[in-house]
Amino acid sequence: MMAARTPGTVTLFAAATLIWGSTWLGIKYQLGVVAPEASVTYRFVLAAALLGGWCVATRKSLRFSPAQHALIALQGSLLFGLNYVGVYWAEQHATSGLVAVLFSTIVFMIPVGARLAFGAPLPARTLVAAAVGVTGVALLFLPELLEARAGGDAALGIVYGLLATVIAAAGNLVAVRNQRAGIPVLTGIVWGMLYGGVVAAFIGALAGITWTFDARAPYVVSLLYLSVFGSVIAFGSYLTLIKMIGAARSAYVNIAIPVVALALSTLFEAYQWTWVSALGVALAVAANWMAMRPARVAGSARRAPQDA
Repeated sequence: MMAARTPGTVTLFAAATLIWGSTWLGIKYQLGVVAPEASVTYRFVLAAALLGGWCVATRKSLRFSPAQHALIALQGSLLFGLNYVGVYWAEQHATSGLVAVLFSTIVFMIPVGARLAFGAPLPARTLVAAAVGVTGVALLFLPELLEARAGGDAALGIVYGLLATVIAAAGNLVAVRNQRAGIPVLTGIVWGMLYGGVVAAFIGALAGITWTFDARAPYVVSLLYLSVFGSVIAFGSYLTLIKMIGAARSAYVNIAIPVVALALSTLFEAYQWTWVSALGVALAVAANWMAMRPARVAGSARRAPQDA
């Protein structure tokens, strides 16, 4: 039974990591002509429609009580709406690599938040692994971090990136709460993404954006990829992973994502590796091993609700 479960967690972790490792680049194609708030709205409303259609076709119930809708709306607003508006804003002012470094700090935020919200244990190994992982990600993008010291536009990107990370951490904790309340992952995602799209649209309305659409191939293709793979498949995998092993350990996806992003950059953008970036990869891998090593999988899986 446990042997069958382990490949499932590996597959889910790999799916979320590989897909989200490519979406940082995909988001760049969303910026420019269309306002970020509009792009987030299009992305998650389209994702909700596609996944909702699949649920209807497979006869999965999309009905929830008003109390459940309130919980789903909170998760969707944080995880899909406010979080992604913040990420898109951050990428307008800072490089995708810098935003990835900032987002990796979620491996600290979630365990601390779980401790405060649920009284979950906070093992020393978790903090050590988080520190090693974030250090590794920082080394991967050291040149961009050095450029950001000048302040200005990059400094604003840092503010947006950190705010988005805090919001995402809160969304993860709400996801744990919702799963404890018995809300199914996939059908909950349908409504959550719809609520997130509505929140993004509301933010756009407050900001007075012009609602436009870019019909050129780079924007349309990246929108479809982000909606289907970056939203439906990746979030379905990630939230299921949270259900299986807890939010704290699932968050290490955000340490592995930058490694995948740079691997893709090596293939398509001629990224030049240095000994510093190689050390960063080694530390990121070590952090994931510390957090996910098999010796703790069985016990952690059983404690998933307790350790968030």
